[in-house]
Amino acid sequence: MSKFSAFGVEAARFCERIGIERPVLNAPMSGIVDPAFVAAVCEAGGLGVVPAADLAPEEIRRFAAEVRARTSRPFAVNLRPLQDWPLDTVKALELFDALSPLLESLDLPAVPDAYDWSGADVFPDFAAQFDAVLDVAPAAVTASFGGFREPEADRLRAAGIFSVGTATTLREAKVLRSAEVDALIVQGSEAAGERMSFEDPDDVMMGLSALLPAAVRATGLPVLAAGGVAEPRQGAALAMAGAAGCVLGTALLPTREARTTDAHKWFAAHGSAVDTVTTRLFSGRLSRVLRSALWEALAERESSSAPWPQPLVFMRALEARARELGRDDLLSLPLGQSAGRSAWNTVGEAVRAIGAGFLPESE
Repeated sequence: MSKFSAFGVEAARFCERIGIERPVLNAPMSGIVDPAFVAAVCEAGGLGVVPAADLAPEEIRRFAAEVRARTSRPFAVNLRPLQDWPLDTVKALELFDALSPLLESLDLPAVPDAYDWSGADVFPDFAAQFDAVLDVAPAAVTASFGGFREPEADRLRAAGIFSVGTATTLREAKVLRSAEVDALIVQGSEAAGERMSFEDPDDVMMGLSALLPAAVRATGLPVLAAGGVAEPRQGAALAMAGAAGCVLGTALLPTREARTTDAHKWFAAHGSAVDTVTTRLFSGRLSRVLRSALWEALAERESSSAPWPQPLVFMRALEARARELGRDDLLSLPLGQSAGRSAWNTVGEAVRAIGAGFLPESE
């Protein structure tokens, strides 16, 4: 018997409940994860996650259909729960003014009147998104920024869909337990991208070693670890700490299936943690991203950044044009603290190997 077998119980239970073989999910990396990527996670025995937070309802249905055309295995969908977002147009305009010469050089509107500063056009209609998710009937739905409100949670429960919330602190984990989620993701400070805080400030930077065992003990729920996971031995260590599985982000960036730029792939495979910065400049929410020329130019404005998601009003237009031009230096590229340890060639290799750390007897 494996010496880790006693610590794989939670992972085995989670896999059995969802109908998967390995307790590994992909992070919902918008623009990087496509249907082939999600299907590859599923075919390797993990739970592929559709990044639907920024998709229109018909795009969600089409994405899910393309996943099902590639695999018959269970998959999940990620959504951003409906919340009231604070707005500070004065600060947003200050950042816009600093960027206006760059916007003009990229042939983008450089006058404030060209943008809707209410933020109304930043995200798709959530109610319609949620209806689309119920239509495609995934095995699970994961929520960024906490969990779903009671009406949505009740509809998921009635449909037999597993509900997974996201917490960044122990208090948030307890809130999700009280909300009766089926499982939760704990996002450590090592993770790439935006901090998924919803009750506590986004600069409460708890690492997984502190957050995971506390959340397992306090909630009694299946807990999935997100942040800095890239190797099989980490899976074993997380299992010993009580994790039921993990979420991979940076670890999957260098894979063939990932729709990443060359620079993004290189830093994920060969960079280091010092190549990352935490900043609010690109979205208004503290995010761990690749250090870039644009960040260097704007760093002195960090303290006056507008709240999330108002910078996205114009930052999304800037990033879309930068991608068209191949300007990686102008992109906000999520990169976690596992940078330099992401050595996987394919999604399947990563899912099978890291999943084996949780369930060594399955290999």
